[in-house]
Amino acid sequence: MDKRRSEEITTPSSLEPGSEVSKDKGSYTHLVNEGFLAGQRIAKISVVTLISIGIVELVMGHISGSVVATADGVDSMSDAMISFIVLIGLRFARRPADRKFQFGYHKVESFAALMAAIGMIVIGSFIVYNSYGGLIHPEEIQQPLLTMVVLAIAGGISLHRAFQMRSIANKYNLLSLKTDAKNSIKDGSASVLGFLSVLIATQFGFLQADAIGGLVIAGFIFSVAYVSLKQSSLILVDAWHNPVSSDYIKKLIEQKFEAKVRVRSIKLRQTGIISRAEIHLEIDGNKPLNEVEMYLLNTESVIKSNIPSMDVVLVVPHAKHK
Repeated sequence: MDKRRSEEITTPSSLEPGSEVSKDKGSYTHLVNEGFLAGQRIAKISVVTLISIGIVELVMGHISGSVVATADGVDSMSDAMISFIVLIGLRFARRPADRKFQFGYHKVESFAALMAAIGMIVIGSFIVYNSYGGLIHPEEIQQPLLTMVVLAIAGGISLHRAFQMRSIANKYNLLSLKTDAKNSIKDGSASVLGFLSVLIATQFGFLQADAIGGLVIAGFIFSVAYVSLKQSSLILVDAWHNPVSSDYIKKLIEQKFEAKVRVRSIKLRQTGIISRAEIHLEIDGNKPLNEVEMYLLNTESVIKSNIPSMDVVLVVPHAKHK
């Protein structure tokens, strides 16, 4: 192998531990684990907070007879259940690969998001049913001032926790936590809406406003559930909706090797927080085996160094005879 060729193909030493690529990969692996731990912590806080808020709102809804307070209480309790599902999903997703799950448990996180979305649809349907009854047969709200105070405090706490959760979810790209964060923002917004509904019903005598508030809350729930259901389902059936495209990866490889190899096909797959790639290359069939191996190693290296979230890169060579 001449000097020019040796410069084109990186030696295996660049792929050993301690190299730049290995450091990038190691740092991303650490980031993934850190993300799962941070997600679990905020999910635990979410479960405790939502159960507390839900109990208070349900009691207040029973005392006041407010449909929207009861709906918001049911919503908070259901959100606590969803946060618990997300917590379990994040715990499982951290498990290493084993004999049964040989590709790891990362998709459990997406499955948790799917279960959370289904739970939201069930709860939303329940709220619609109760709100419709309140719309047809409106009743006067008792203790309106105390009801509004409870809803206002619940909204403030929920929104504060939701924005904390969204920050962590966006930082570590955790789908299930993003679902929970959207759901929590919806929960806080629903409490604010409940406050306004009770205010309108009691101060302006429009009693149906209480039930209408409940219906709007259900609408919030369905909208968040739809987005989460779509995203998690796509991941579970191996659809690719990551911003990183096949064209970008192809460009990286072509820039690395110029005309030495040709990209035949690229298949991408997302498994929760990490991604996988299967790349088929056409290489001169007359080249020696050790040189072909260097092409494969360098292809994996250039992709992982530019896309740290690409956990596994499988490169398949195909002979191209001149």
